[in-house]
Amino acid sequence: MRIIAGILGFAILLIVLWEAFETVVLPRRVTRKFRLTRLFYRTTWFPWAAVARRIHTDKRRQAFLGFYGPLSVLFLIGVWAAGLIFGFALLNWAAGSAVLMSQGTPNFWIDLYFSGTTFFTLGLGDIVPRSAPERFLAVSESGVGFGFLALVIGYLPVIYSSFSKREVTISLLDARAGSPPTASELLRRHSHDHGMEALRQLLLDWEHWSAELLESHLSYPLLAYYRSQHSNQSWLGALTTILDTCALVIVGLEGACQRQAELTFAMARHAVVDLAQVFSTPPDSPKQDRLPPDELLRLRADLAEKGLHFRTGPAADAKLLELRQMYEPYVNALSKRLLLTLPAWMPKERRSDNWQSSAWGKITRAIAEEPSSVFEDDHF
Repeated sequence: MRIIAGILGFAILLIVLWEAFETVVLPRRVTRKFRLTRLFYRTTWFPWAAVARRIHTDKRRQAFLGFYGPLSVLFLIGVWAAGLIFGFALLNWAAGSAVLMSQGTPNFWIDLYFSGTTFFTLGLGDIVPRSAPERFLAVSESGVGFGFLALVIGYLPVIYSSFSKREVTISLLDARAGSPPTASELLRRHSHDHGMEALRQLLLDWEHWSAELLESHLSYPLLAYYRSQHSNQSWLGALTTILDTCALVIVGLEGACQRQAELTFAMARHAVVDLAQVFSTPPDSPKQDRLPPDELLRLRADLAEKGLHFRTGPAADAKLLELRQMYEPYVNALSKRLLLTLPAWMPKERRSDNWQSSAWGKITRAIAEEPSSVFEDDHF
């Protein structure tokens, strides 16, 4: 029995240490089917998401979902620590529970207590090892515990640094594409003089952002569960807006930066496809067309008022549909999995941007009447 316990304890230690290495240290995607970390997120996210779906107020639902990312990191670290403590306790018990105590008889629960105090390097002194195997295990566990603490201390800043870097670019999109962002509004606000050059630079920046998003979220997939500060913003919504914009430009926008749109589209699509694979979400086309024919006509007419003219005709419509089919099934699948709302192609109504509002809801009359008019005189 003790031999089986020893083998089990050794196996638990190997699994937990390897999982921590793959999650924290290894900077690449792990394709192995069974992973303790993946199992943890599956078993905790689905109940959390089920509760969130029952919250009818959008603001409260988003706030509830926002707690999951940070809490999951803390709970995951706790699961790793508990696994290591339990594994060493099994090894101690398999070694015969050879410890000296001030009172009582050694048993598995004493071994578990001894393992916990050793792992966290408490050094209480009420239980001490008395055999060579027990001393070796005690020294090994204290080293593992110290290294585990150092790993956690270094891990959290990396996570929050990547999150902050991601959110900065998303926040910059607020004044450029509205809140929530849409492709139509993004193009409208770049219809001024030199607007196409500004659009080219913006798409270039988002090409780099998409590459950084792919790298950081493949290395640390749990970042996808971290929500943006505003409920009408998200990394998936921003990425979808950029893909929508690139698709429109590629199809044919007079005087636009088609080559840069193609490069940004390729990088952004690469990101959503790989992330869909990470979360095991097969492509799933939206049940409702995000851009039905009448909406496409309205979009073209709306942009034409700003002097932006797109190619029309069956060939242009077919090309746009082809581009949309290259990414919409993937972003839709991620949207369902992570409970992130996809943006529309056009804003349903003219709303104030996040930067124009305040905590008390006081908005100037001019801004409330036409949010984008603030920039028209300055050719933003």
